[in-house]
Amino acid sequence: MAINEFGGSDRLELMDLPDPRVGPDSVLIEVKAAGCNPVDFKTREGKQKDRFPFHFPLILGWDAAGVVAATGPAVVGLKEGDEVYAYCRKTELAEGTYAELVSMPAGAVALKPPSASWAQAGALPLAGLTAWQALVEALEISEDQTVAIGAAAGGVGHLAVQIAAAQGAEVIGIASAANHDFLRSLGADHVLDYHDGDVAEELHELHAGGIDAAFDLYGGDSLEALRNAVRPGGRVVSIAQPDPAGDRGDLTGRYVFVRPSARGLHELSELVERGQLRVEVAEEFALADAAAAMDRLQDGHVRGKLVLTI
Repeated sequence: MAINEFGGSDRLELMDLPDPRVGPDSVLIEVKAAGCNPVDFKTREGKQKDRFPFHFPLILGWDAAGVVAATGPAVVGLKEGDEVYAYCRKTELAEGTYAELVSMPAGAVALKPPSASWAQAGALPLAGLTAWQALVEALEISEDQTVAIGAAAGGVGHLAVQIAAAQGAEVIGIASAANHDFLRSLGADHVLDYHDGDVAEELHELHAGGIDAAFDLYGGDSLEALRNAVRPGGRVVSIAQPDPAGDRGDLTGRYVFVRPSARGLHELSELVERGQLRVEVAEEFALADAAAAMDRLQDGHVRGKLVLTI
């Protein structure tokens, strides 16, 4: 599913395009499932064109799970027939994962968690690595710390809740009331409704001295509320807004733009196999129905992830 010009979901077309080339350090993946992410419709709309080189036709999608169909001569550790998954962000926008085949440098490809379905594995890479790199690498969340997670029932958020819980942290999930039981089932110790009062005030009621850390996904007012609830000396990370500490000079602020990483995917697989991480797949769509999947994602309020099965 590709586009020949930027615009709405009506720009998506089912196309017959040449197979991707396989470089010496790359693997060719026969895609079984491709996760849908907000970056996909932002790319379709042209909002990434100043950040990445691109050319048309442009195949959308950055998440893939599938079977290794071929390997470059320099690749070690992966072979034809391996079941793998990857966050397939490249240096340019052209050959994405909404396709039967995708080529990706082997250093970004990891063996699929054996217990995960194709849909779950296809949904995990971008969102899972985002949560891992924000919580474990940037915030260094550990036991006996308190972390608040915004948009906690969404694609990134519901994975972040589980990753933070697996690190032994006290987890506060922020989401609509309809998702509170869901968040508790994932390991959230406390749940707050962003529709109900002042989030910063409610966080201070839970921890008068302030929380240790916060994970922001939207920026703006959401980030400000989380930042105001963090104790002096605490940390805040955002995937939406650079300099998340703002005018709080007593905070450590980090901005995360998720990176492809086979090592990170291996860590996520370990959590899956230990039963500490599960991917909530809200709905699966056929490849030809990618436009409908993107429209639903763009409408918002999806619990977990949407996936294309190929």
